[in-house]
Amino acid sequence: MRGKTAEDQNLLELLDPVAEAAGYEIVRLRLMGGEHARRLQIMAERPSDGDMNVEDCARLSRAISEIMDAADPITGEYTLEVSSPGVDRPLTRLKDFASFEGHEARIELDRVAEGRKRFKGVLAGVDEGQVALDLEGEEETALVPFEWIVEAKLVLTDQLMKRGADVRAARIQSEQQSQTSE
Repeated sequence: MRGKTAEDQNLLELLDPVAEAAGYEIVRLRLMGGEHARRLQIMAERPSDGDMNVEDCARLSRAISEIMDAADPITGEYTLEVSSPGVDRPLTRLKDFASFEGHEARIELDRVAEGRKRFKGVLAGVDEGQVALDLEGEEETALVPFEWIVEAKLVLTDQLMKRGADVRAARIQSEQQSQTSE
């Protein structure tokens, strides 16, 4: 899910070590567009706190640009975009589903299960490679194999916005404390 196409997967193999060396994790990579005006979109975050500010984006962009210029894995012109996953982020790794337990998400499968491919519910954690989802109006928690998921994203709710605000406030407080102790 972090990459959709074989070309995306090849780029992830090339760029994951670059991101890790710079102190980041790639959440999602997409190479979009046709022959002309392609766009390489990378969403990343710091593994320590899941944050990604403007300076982080610039730092990772420079590191990726160096490798991309040297390896030249994309034919033709392209634009590189490095960004934060955002508040209503995509869920692309099994650990994302665990980290956002208790929050609402939309999930799309690569096959029909229970008569449908799309589900919306509250994340209830992970269990042995399966994503647990509490569906509205259902008694039982649904377990969906992670491998079946082709797209998943958090739903923007007040609870999710509050979590984002709390994380930003904690980061700002931590930065202020480190500045005063210097």
